[in-house]
Amino acid sequence: MLRRIIQACFLIIGGTLGIFLIPDLLSLVGMEDFHLISNPYVSAVLGALIFYLISFWAVDPVTNFVKWAEESLIKAPITDVLFGSIGLFFGLLVAFLIGFALNAVQVPIVNTVAPILLTLLFGYLGFQVGFKKRDELLGLFSKGKKKGSEEEETEKEAEGTWKILDTSVIIDGRIADICKTGFLEGIIVIPQFVLGELQHIADSSDALKRNRGRRGLDILNRIQKELAIKVQVYEGDFDEINEVDSKLVKLAKLTNGVVVTNDFNLNKVCELQGVPVLNINDLANAVKPVVLPGEELSIQVIKDGKEHNQGIAYLDDGTMIVVEEGRDYIGKRIDVLVTSVLQTSAGRMIFAKPKLLEKAL
Repeated sequence: MLRRIIQACFLIIGGTLGIFLIPDLLSLVGMEDFHLISNPYVSAVLGALIFYLISFWAVDPVTNFVKWAEESLIKAPITDVLFGSIGLFFGLLVAFLIGFALNAVQVPIVNTVAPILLTLLFGYLGFQVGFKKRDELLGLFSKGKKKGSEEEETEKEAEGTWKILDTSVIIDGRIADICKTGFLEGIIVIPQFVLGELQHIADSSDALKRNRGRRGLDILNRIQKELAIKVQVYEGDFDEINEVDSKLVKLAKLTNGVVVTNDFNLNKVCELQGVPVLNINDLANAVKPVVLPGEELSIQVIKDGKEHNQGIAYLDDGTMIVVEEGRDYIGKRIDVLVTSVLQTSAGRMIFAKPKLLEKAL
């Protein structure tokens, strides 16, 4: 395709030069009497034919040069090309203005040679100035926008990052208390597809699911109406994705938001895909009182454990305590000594033994 275009350009150039140059050439060689050859149309055809024959020899070097120029422009950074072109434009404009002024001088050499020299000189200088001063020019253009962009960044920082709630954390209900304490900053975002899932659960024929769905809707109403925190409903959806969890991950990626959940599986998916996630269960485990081995606790043994002679008790925050040799104390409040603490993904488990047995030893 490129070869055809170059050959067409040769034909056009040849035809144009033929019209202007062939009559003069005929005059030089004393053939001005050949009126047929000096006809403009015949001259154009002769010039085009001559350049068409030349193109068979010249088309390959010209094609290679055009391809080299194309590859060089593609590889060059867009800022280099842009500012070099701007500099070239202004250089040629200055050369044109000076050449136009020199036309008033009635000196043949100045009128013919000077414009060519000025065009080459100022075109080169303009390109070099635009190319080498591109960083300064970029700074000059961006200086006026810098203040506005800083104000936008300040507004974004003031608003905070989107905290995107999933269905499980809404139904859980603790998110409302966390928002009330002010530990969760930014904008609370409730996607429309999460609301749809909540409504579907609330309309379920199963009584337990129906109650959970209605509880989730009540929690949302409380967050929106009672708490001094900005709540926003995201109306968009991702029709190509079926699962709500996948939609949440996609939304968090698009908005640079943070997913708020207590779903273990969603937590892992977010971590694998590099999406920031806040797990309410991790927060609950983090704020539980620290218990160290050797500390003394006063507990009430509630039931027996899985192993022989074990008793089970719970702290106020729900932490389970496994009491060795505690089966005989079921229903009683006793003092125990902590022997070890086990932290699991499901929470924390404390192992202890009755203080009375320690004294007996």
